[in-house]
Amino acid sequence: MHVLKQLLGRLHPLIVHLPIGFIIIGLILQVYDRKLKEHNKVISLIYLWAGYFAILACITGYLQYLGEGYSFDSVKLHLWSGIATALFCFLMWAKLKDALKTTLISKTPLVVLSMLFFALISFTGHQGGNITHGEDYLAEPLPNSIKSALGYEVFEEKEIVLTDENWETAVLYTDVVQPILNNHCVSCHNPKKAKGELLLHTREGILKSGENAPVILADHPNKSELFTRMELPVEDDKHMPPDGKTQPSKEAIKLIGVWIENGLSFDKTIGELGLEKSLFQSFFPKTTKTNYPNIEITAAPQDSISKVKNSGLHIDPISESTNYLQVSALNLPSFADTDFQLLKSIAPQIAILDLGGTQITDALIKDLASLPNLTIVKLDNTVITGEYIELLQNLEHLKSINLSNTNFKKENLDKLKGFPALESVFLFNPKLDKSGTEFINEGSTTIEYGNYNLPPLKTDSIVY
Repeated sequence: MHVLKQLLGRLHPLIVHLPIGFIIIGLILQVYDRKLKEHNKVISLIYLWAGYFAILACITGYLQYLGEGYSFDSVKLHLWSGIATALFCFLMWAKLKDALKTTLISKTPLVVLSMLFFALISFTGHQGGNITHGEDYLAEPLPNSIKSALGYEVFEEKEIVLTDENWETAVLYTDVVQPILNNHCVSCHNPKKAKGELLLHTREGILKSGENAPVILADHPNKSELFTRMELPVEDDKHMPPDGKTQPSKEAIKLIGVWIENGLSFDKTIGELGLEKSLFQSFFPKTTKTNYPNIEITAAPQDSISKVKNSGLHIDPISESTNYLQVSALNLPSFADTDFQLLKSIAPQIAILDLGGTQITDALIKDLASLPNLTIVKLDNTVITGEYIELLQNLEHLKSINLSNTNFKKENLDKLKGFPALESVFLFNPKLDKSGTEFINEGSTTIEYGNYNLPPLKTDSIVY
């Protein structure tokens, strides 16, 4: 019986539009036929059927109210105005059939009744919209300042912004959980629209929980309906928020579970609860990775740039928004250790340096260590052995070193440990007798050795 009640109740959004359509058609025909009144029989028939469908809409609407957990206060205006609309349909039918000759209605001009009818159907529809979308659904797109001035309670959406500096001191509920609830749940669970009699806008409402049983059980996320419904597939009828509403991210849902699991704490910080940083990483500010330090620097002297260019080295600004430079010896394979003096006048501005395929040796490493903002250095296809490579540890912005096809020695691999910002090292070199990927510096640095052994495929032996 409960299933049938729910099923019939969910037909309400479909059926409710039928009487609305009939009424609007009837009113339009009245305006069209206001002088000749040739179509009163047709219009009266339209209102009769509008009344039948309005009764059906009232019944299914009442069943939906019983089955979906709406509070009576939230639906009463729509319910009573819906019943009034159904009765008004039959009144308009009788008026047009001239069946009310001795009543006050018979003396009331049809145009007055029609205007009242239009106002009633508009009011009823608006109340339905309030139930479905919230009382402020018309004002929702307005800025919060205007909504507040109009008297609407504002549940301000708030971005969760955690940083490396403040994440441990952030209060789990106030700075993380409450914004998630405000952004995804409070529009349906607030004092004006308490679906399931569940309020999520305050801690008092959360602790009171839903109409039949608590939907949040401290320490038990898998027994808390608030959390388990969020985890359901969007297409599931019990999924919350319902399809069509803005959905929280998987990370946000996980944090709701973490909050419940830690006893529904409203005051403790993330640090006090001993939670891992990785749980909140997705809410840290997204930083755009660049190939140069995030430090402003003055432009290199133009005469120094011209001097470098005239030597045969290629030099370009990394982007229009920075004064950092990228320098390449691609067209100067004869570049040797002694030629480094050409770069000293623009040393602070060099962020990317490509000396691959040149005549440099390990002795140049000492000079490279004097480039304070070096971020990417390419030393591939040279005779570098890595003898002094540890000197580059002083470069706090160095992210990438390319040492492929060099004479890099296996015993110098440990010297690559301890670099503060190093992310990747390219060491494609069969002589090292290593293959694949290795992680060092607690996983922050990746060494790519290459030399992958791929299994032969049957198609490799096909002769075309």
